[in-house]
Amino acid sequence: MAFIELQHIYKRYFIGTSNELTVLRDVNLEIEQGSFTAIVGPSGSGKSTLMHILGVLDRPTEGRYVLDGLPIDQVPDAKLSAIRNQKIGFVFQSFNLIPRSSALSNVELPMLYARVGARERRERAYALLDAVEMADWADHMPNELSGGQCQRVAIARAMANDPPIILADEPTGALDSHTGRRVMDIFHELHSKQRKTIILITHNGELAEEAEQVITIRDGRLSGRRPGRAAVPEATKILEARP
Repeated sequence: MAFIELQHIYKRYFIGTSNELTVLRDVNLEIEQGSFTAIVGPSGSGKSTLMHILGVLDRPTEGRYVLDGLPIDQVPDAKLSAIRNQKIGFVFQSFNLIPRSSALSNVELPMLYARVGARERRERAYALLDAVEMADWADHMPNELSGGQCQRVAIARAMANDPPIILADEPTGALDSHTGRRVMDIFHELHSKQRKTIILITHNGELAEEAEQVITIRDGRLSGRRPGRAAVPEATKILEARP
């Protein structure tokens, strides 16, 4: 069985009404552990909805989702947050940092929910910020950081509990090309050095080609699957921070 497996997934809204909307249609997908997969599609294709299901942020209307051998449809809602906290690190286009908390506190937050002790939490947060070259900005608030710096803090936060999966939704969309390149280099390092399972959601076909596997989604259906170039730029810094 694949590490991530979607079987006949449908997602509908306004069920039973005259304006019922089907966003995902019979999606079947397998992702192996330690792989780098890009899901690419235009705006409105259903890729964000698919991301929410993969990230256990939403449930499908129909179909089966198995994550690391666990059937998600059999997991009570009360336990889904623990799965997200331990298994999945999220990186969003808008960073989603807490505005009134420092970079360090933002990275500590997932560990706080995981009940990691204060000293270990702070030491690991510093190590993760150092790994993404943000240790010197640990005490800065998000509004004191550039977009690229905020995204690096967000990546450090995603790694806080050492999850096996990094789910990145348009992570370079708000960044200039040079800064976006640095962010992508970090994802490649996480994949090549730590064997994280990287899932990149993007509309950028050029970025998608850097993955090992490129999945195309259009009108709610997976319409293509092909190997990418699996480009791994030369590492500028090895991400060695561990829990």
